[in-house]
Amino acid sequence: MTILHIDTSINGDNSASRQLTKSLVEKLKISQWGEEVVYRDLAANPIPHLTLDQFADTSVLDEFLEADTVVIGAPMYNFGIPSQLKAWFDRIAIAGKTFQYGANGPEGLAGGRRVIIALARGGIYSEGSPAAAYEFVERYLTAAFNFIGIEPEFVVAEGLAISPELREQSIGQALGETLRLAA
Repeated sequence: MTILHIDTSINGDNSASRQLTKSLVEKLKISQWGEEVVYRDLAANPIPHLTLDQFADTSVLDEFLEADTVVIGAPMYNFGIPSQLKAWFDRIAIAGKTFQYGANGPEGLAGGRRVIIALARGGIYSEGSPAAAYEFVERYLTAAFNFIGIEPEFVVAEGLAISPELREQSIGQALGETLRLAA
């Protein structure tokens, strides 16, 4: 079994999403008997944005398709995902490989793997909050992965920029949630 671990935060050691992905991967390795981990840091080593010439390089797609579990750190930047993560997703959403169009519309072909996303937000954008209408990261990633046949799971730390106390509390709750997801 292989875990693909992807970090996208530009915040290094101060990154909440990196703390969460690290916790998830450590717990998954323990609960699933020390699986192989493939690590990709898209902030330190970004994938170039998609061009027509780059469709020939299938290394990112192959890496994704070989993974049984994918753990992604996804901070919210300006209401969206980091551009590095979008460039990665552009490499895995490939017609005929991870989805196809049929008589009834698109059909996902990449099911059978688990995707867990560690989402970090400076504000509070959860359902029922005043800023909920501005939450595009979870909605986008849910739609994108559903399109290729996967129902992603999320662990969320939010309100991280409101106060140091709320940051600590939110990260603590999210780290607790990683235990449940890894079980």
